Amino acid sequence: MRARLGRVGVWTFAFDALRAVDVREGVAGIESLGYPTLWVPEGGSSREIFAHLSLLLAATREMTLCSGIANVTARHPEAMAGGGRTLADAYGERVVLGIGIGHQTTAGRRRQEWVDPVGRMADYLDAMDAARMGPDPEVPVRRLIAALGPRMLQVAASHATGAHTYFVPVEHTMKAREVLGPEPVLAVEQTAIVSGDPAVARGIARPWAADYLSLPNYANNWRRLGYEDDLRDGGSDRLIDAAFAWGDASSIASRVRAHLDAGADHVCIQVISGRDDDVGLPTLRELAAALL
Repeated sequence: MRARLGRVGVWTFAFDALRAVDVREGVAGIESLGYPTLWVPEGGSSREIFAHLSLLLAATREMTLCSGIANVTARHPEAMAGGGRTLADAYGERVVLGIGIGHQTTAGRRRQEWVDPVGRMADYLDAMDAARMGPDPEVPVRRLIAALGPRMLQVAASHATGAHTYFVPVEHTMKAREVLGPEPVLAVEQTAIVSGDPAVARGIARPWAADYLSLPNYANNWRRLGYEDDLRDGGSDRLIDAAFAWGDASSIASRVRAHLDAGADHVCIQVISGRDDDVGLPTLRELAAALL
């Protein structure tokens, strides 16, 4: 699986703001730059994840497509298992199923209780294992679990191929690798902003960070890392600079390498510019020259 993911990939929300014809063009452009892997989300306003992955897989030749993440509150474990197995049957090793528990706000909107998310995730994965929907694919479905805290990281190590972390600094990558041990895969998202002006870069980053810091799991993760006094008003400069790689392509590439040196097997770069529909192809082209 490590070889399939590659050391560096791409993570993007942008396709959720684009029509299917533009998504096909965009993902083909990313693949043409040499990136081996693409991650797409399933949030409150995102496409249904299995339909989205199908669209992307059909529009690419060799690229690995990952859900980052498929939300357990959106479907029964049998449906999650069936969707993953169907895509794996059709596309083999090109499919990685990232699964996450989501957030309390999402569960509430779907009229579900928010009780013991770690225990619920373990039970959900056990139920997926027990489900039998469709023929067994030649290549088993590879699962990565969205995890930040040590208990969820332990579930990722015991119930899946590894973990997918998001909105984390390099020091978290070191701690995550310690919890996971050497064998599980660790795939880390790194948000990037191409600007050498600190005020501009932080101005783009801070509203983005504010959304995540309003969610308890992300805020608590930063508290565990010693950022208790850095969470207000969208995050201090210290937190912003730890969470976001900004500067030129060389500076961003250095942050990616720092995650790899800290224990990540794969780093997926999410380029943001302040525009929801910006895939960031020019930036990804520059980064490809520095990293691939």
